Amino acid sequence: MSDSVRSPLVAPAPADAAAYVRDALDQRAFCTLLGRCHVDYDGRTRSHAGPADRLVALKPDLTLLVHAADGPKPQNWLAADGIDAESDGEALTLTAERDSPEETLRVTFDSVAQVAAMPAEETDADVEISGTEADLKERILADPALVEEGFRALAAERDTPAGPVDVFGRDRAGRPVAVELKATRAGPDAASQLSRYVDALGRDLHADADVRGILVAPSCTPRTRRVLARDGHEFVSLEP
Repeated sequence: MSDSVRSPLVAPAPADAAAYVRDALDQRAFCTLLGRCHVDYDGRTRSHAGPADRLVALKPDLTLLVHAADGPKPQNWLAADGIDAESDGEALTLTAERDSPEETLRVTFDSVAQVAAMPAEETDADVEISGTEADLKERILADPALVEEGFRALAAERDTPAGPVDVFGRDRAGRPVAVELKATRAGPDAASQLSRYVDALGRDLHADADVRGILVAPSCTPRTRRVLARDGHEFVSLEP
């Protein structure tokens, strides 16, 4: 692997796996290991995780992450100043160390099922974020009929004593409408928030103002629909 990252190793001997990892580290490549290991951390606290099947990832910036078989977050991780891979012939040991504060994360593999690596670019590509509430608001302001036919959007972020209403407008009959936006699946809190805005708008406008409330989101939970129905409000499914 002196000029390019070579093919993954399947069930390698510990010494071969150690050499592969060291070569990947020298090249600042991504490197992953699957196998049975135990994990020891010494630093601000101390911890030990007994033998289990885990995924270990080594990043080009010398971050080491240990993932268990379940859960989205790493079980352990360390942004290290240096990482070493050694073998005593029986096991493979990865040691990540940080100088300030002093921390050590050690992963010892009793067996390695696979080790793989790939070259990494120096920098990431720009991250483009879409599908936000701001995107949803822009869609509605550009085409108010997406809420319902005849709807006129009059203001965004209209202030009320309960907080700003995402979009304020009027329906084809001239009734005031408070529109609450969520970019992802809406929960009961969104329905309750909408009710607070509707009540606040009613007090702001006049005592007998008949304010409608519409929750706009890609989807909502069944409980959210029940809360909306209880309070006399509506739901419109719309993607950002």
